Amino acid sequence: MTDGSDSGFMLRALELARRAWGMTSPNPMVGAVLVKSGRVIGEGWHRRAGEAHAEVNAFLDAESRREDTAGAVLYVTLEPCSSTGRTPPCTDRILRSGVKKVVIGCLDPNPRHNGRAVGMLEQSGIEVVSGVEEAACRELNRAFFCWIATGRPLVILKLATTLDGRIAAYTGDSRWVTGEPARGRVQELRRLCDAVMVGAGTLKADRPLLTVREPAGWPRQPLRIVASSTMIREELDAYFPDGNAELADPRREGWNAFLDRLGKRNITALLIEGGAGLAGSALDAGAVDRVEFHIAPKILGGARSLCAVGGRDPERMAEALPLANVQVRRYGDDIAVSGDLK
Repeated sequence: MTDGSDSGFMLRALELARRAWGMTSPNPMVGAVLVKSGRVIGEGWHRRAGEAHAEVNAFLDAESRREDTAGAVLYVTLEPCSSTGRTPPCTDRILRSGVKKVVIGCLDPNPRHNGRAVGMLEQSGIEVVSGVEEAACRELNRAFFCWIATGRPLVILKLATTLDGRIAAYTGDSRWVTGEPARGRVQELRRLCDAVMVGAGTLKADRPLLTVREPAGWPRQPLRIVASSTMIREELDAYFPDGNAELADPRREGWNAFLDRLGKRNITALLIEGGAGLAGSALDAGAVDRVEFHIAPKILGGARSLCAVGGRDPERMAEALPLANVQVRRYGDDIAVSGDLK
């Protein structure tokens, strides 16, 4: 149910878009709602790359309900596509539908298409309103926006720490720092990201699968990347005999070159899961866009237990990296603090 306002219907479209979380890359998640006389007559979302877009699915839903779309209002979280890709342009379908108004959450970030659909619709006499729930619409597809603008994936650094900033005992044991609800959040992040990265030390100590296991049978697994300057392919295959894994050395290659290379492979989001050396290297290089620290209400202590972030040793507190747009969430007893670095 919605409150009947433009904002309410757009929030419903966002709910629909989120149903495809982790399934559409390198395309964005998009939702669409058709409304006539204040009543929803069709809904749709982009389910996965290569399949029909949200707007088309909303029209198909209206047809299945035997609803007439003439004079309706279309709400869509992202500006409709205006060129032929793997599917025909959605603007053509909108122009044939008879809708009188299109409400858009945010414009296409691609400079070649930004505002183009708006112009085409307005030239055909369709009223267009844009910027409704824009911040939420942009945030949903932050990885897509980053990839389009920079050619590189959005880089998310996720770490699980104790209250005193430790990620493992001095023996390397780290199971488990946080509880099951926080680990469920990690599964959600892995579903979103096209690649997951850990350092060789973390791989050897924890032997993580780096796969999406929730929900069971998830069809789209992220590429597993292990950062190492010494590990060889045969060693990697011993950890991941099922493949879908590769080695990288971003410190030697350079983080910029490494991320450029991933972007060219249509990797729109990279999740770094540790350890301390890899986290420090990425932060020192300015490669991290967003951090998410899961903090458990426990104290490990000890001079030799492992700290969360390595890298250079700052001389002054003023060198600490501040976060913007900070959010705090609870996952069971654990606290997740997230924010942007740039």
